[in-house]
Amino acid sequence: MSLVGAEDEPFLGSLPTPIKRAALARVKRDLFFSLLLLIVSFSLHCTTVLTAAQPYVTMISMGCTFIIGILNHYVYIHLRKHTPWKLIARPFLRPREYGMFEADQPAALMHFEKIHMWMLILEKNILYPLTVISCVSVSSRSIFSLSPILIPIIGFRLLRSAMAVPHQIYDPLGFSFIISFVDVHTFSPLPLPKGCTLLDLLPYIWYLLAVIYPKWEELSLKLHFVMAYMAPWQITWGSAFHAFAQPFSVPHTMVITVQTVVSSLLSAPLNPFLGSSFITTSYVRPVKFWEKDYNTERSDASNTRLAAQLEKGPMLDDSNLNAVFYEHLTRSLQSVIAGDILMGRWGASVEPGDCFILASFYLNCLVHIVEVGNGYVTFQLRGLEFRGTYCHQREVEAISEDVSEGGGCCCCNPGSLPGLLSLNTAWGLRWTAWEVTTHKYIVDGYSITDNSAISLLQVHELRRLLVTLYSKCIIYHTLSSPNLPKWMENEQITAMIEGIDKVPRYVDVDHLFCTSNDEDYDTDQGGISRQSFLRLYSPWIDHCIKRLTKYNQSDDASTVHRLTTLLYSLSLLGRRALGQASFNRHSSAAESFLYGLHSLFKGDFRISSSRDDWVFADMEMLQSVIAPSVRMALKLHQDHFTVSDDLDDARSLFYLIRRHQESLFISHEHDPAWRSAIMANVPSLLALRHMYDDGQDDYKIIMLNKMNLNMRVIKLNRECVRAFWSGQQQELVFLRNRNPERGSIQNARQVLRNMINSSADQPVGYPIYVSPLTTSFLETHPQYESIVGPPLTVQRVSSSLRSFFSRFRAHFGMNGSNSLSATSAVLSHRLKGEAAQGTVYTKESGEEGGGVQMEQSVVQLTGEGARVSIVKSAVIPPS
Repeated sequence: MSLVGAEDEPFLGSLPTPIKRAALARVKRDLFFSLLLLIVSFSLHCTTVLTAAQPYVTMISMGCTFIIGILNHYVYIHLRKHTPWKLIARPFLRPREYGMFEADQPAALMHFEKIHMWMLILEKNILYPLTVISCVSVSSRSIFSLSPILIPIIGFRLLRSAMAVPHQIYDPLGFSFIISFVDVHTFSPLPLPKGCTLLDLLPYIWYLLAVIYPKWEELSLKLHFVMAYMAPWQITWGSAFHAFAQPFSVPHTMVITVQTVVSSLLSAPLNPFLGSSFITTSYVRPVKFWEKDYNTERSDASNTRLAAQLEKGPMLDDSNLNAVFYEHLTRSLQSVIAGDILMGRWGASVEPGDCFILASFYLNCLVHIVEVGNGYVTFQLRGLEFRGTYCHQREVEAISEDVSEGGGCCCCNPGSLPGLLSLNTAWGLRWTAWEVTTHKYIVDGYSITDNSAISLLQVHELRRLLVTLYSKCIIYHTLSSPNLPKWMENEQITAMIEGIDKVPRYVDVDHLFCTSNDEDYDTDQGGISRQSFLRLYSPWIDHCIKRLTKYNQSDDASTVHRLTTLLYSLSLLGRRALGQASFNRHSSAAESFLYGLHSLFKGDFRISSSRDDWVFADMEMLQSVIAPSVRMALKLHQDHFTVSDDLDDARSLFYLIRRHQESLFISHEHDPAWRSAIMANVPSLLALRHMYDDGQDDYKIIMLNKMNLNMRVIKLNRECVRAFWSGQQQELVFLRNRNPERGSIQNARQVLRNMINSSADQPVGYPIYVSPLTTSFLETHPQYESIVGPPLTVQRVSSSLRSFFSRFRAHFGMNGSNSLSATSAVLSHRLKGEAAQGTVYTKESGEEGGGVQMEQSVVQLTGEGARVSIVKSAVIPPS
């Protein structure tokens, strides 16, 4: 049974099928909502609400919008952070999984998340459109000559910002409210034309502040980065040049401050010269940027030569194999990241250019937010090495430590107040360019377990057990193969079977067989005989024949005898291939055995004995019997340490193999099917990896289990990321410093310098995986419809209107005075349905074959008054 089927097909393209459906649904919904907003806007302007009730409508709408903005984008976000306001030890609004070691289910939908989503819907779809319309209506007079052109453009710009990044516009809204409605009674900061007030300039003031606010925010982030990076009590000198440059940077503090202001106006990143504390201004770069050419292409059996696959030695770097886990994480994030950010599960407001680090036990990746819109997020994921350098590990420890355990206060340790952070911890959190926003973020992924195979096969008894399980798996896969009847009728295979059956005491004598590996080795005969093979495996053969074939032991005795000979020959062929691949490969018996096992595991079968030439009659035997048997035997050998009693029982072993076939995918990691299985969310996977680690060969058994990963979300200062990436580009590309141990990439815990630099584009950085630009839509989140219901489209609205009109018509009839029309309509509808089914009509008294009489009152208005007439009608049933 193949675990990689049609389910994986939608994920093979550049745009998954669920994303395409979500994009089309968004287009339909946006068209309908735009039309609805247009109608509402014209309807409001047709009334006197926006003219007679001014300026109170504008004041109320702006005040409500500002208050909702503070609750949505400041209070709620800080209540969900891991350390609210960098002062509280635990978040106030905690998810269900906060106290769990491992989440056994996806993230639960909390009540405060539902409330927050509905408040966002209220803010975006009602308050902001109403506020913009009222502000534009207030300033409808032509103050300037270009006012008729500027006002619509300003309104469109404000609405777009309100839909995409509302957290960037509620502060300018509050300041413009203060300037327009408070300062107007005290003084006018600007010279105004005659007859013009600040209220007439409200949209212009709001727009101007909305343009200035991002620059102010950028300046704040850059100053925060400079102070955190240059603080003398936490400076880390990566080289002697850093120690030399540190004293000279202190007198230039004012120059650095001026450069920071200028770079904020130009949106140019700062540039730590050679990674030191001497900071300059780099050239202007766009805020929205991404890697154009993805240099992290995977290599597997589909794009490498066959000779390179067979002769390939141990890998010095397993980054290419680990990149597939980041690819799977990218697809998992694609379906949920837009919804999780809006629900506040990342504990931060997100805007274009932001960078986050997602950290778990193995996976550490940088998520670069490229674009944020109304219900969608475009991001790029950069996966870091699994086993990083010393500097990488020190920074991983910094973002993983529990800050709530600290109790220091200056030079003493008095502890902290209940529920609060200690003074030293709160002080230290304010002097870092990063912040842990979410302690446990649940995302769909794989847990990765790697065990050394050498320790599992060091003992002779364990290697003998593996060979025994290998033979049993050969028997199982042979009898379960649909090609078994064809093999039994093949001439070459039949000749081989008859040649063995002619010798009553047939023995295969080969120097590759020995007592240390083969449990059925006959020491008297010096080889593996047919009788010794049957003594050990006959119970297993009988059970498999009974469960997998239609042969009967008593009726088809000759066929079963020939089938047993075929199983005996296939077992010898498989063991001989294993022995030939591992013969004299290493001085250690365990390493030689593992070398041969790995060769067969990746499909490298080399038939060198003339006694096995019969297998060339159908090479499908190697792929459908020998290859899966090697892989299944390795998994059963692992199960031996937990369910050793079940492997001796034929029924238990048969059930265990069947269960692994249904839920476990075993393959070599360079097989393209391995990646397809991961992308198809197969529950469990297993592989054998050959690595060259610490100066010696190492074989690792890689076991993957699908689960809900617990990840930490760390928000980086985006100006810190831009500064380090621009500095590395200058140092490597322009200054030609290719020293792998250069000081600019050494660890700096306060800014995560090593992790940021290693995630940059190649050749500046060295990420093992860089995803293409990936867009996540809110509609693909599995919990979205449970909050807001199905999407609002033209088809759904039209069907609802038709249903309402039909019920309305059935209730009131064609004229409003008919009191029995509803009963008549329902009764006639029921009679028509019964007539179609051929049932018998009855009167109310229960007599069969009768008709049904109905009375209907008709009211006619005449000059003399109203006249009521009774109309009787009878429904005659069909004969």
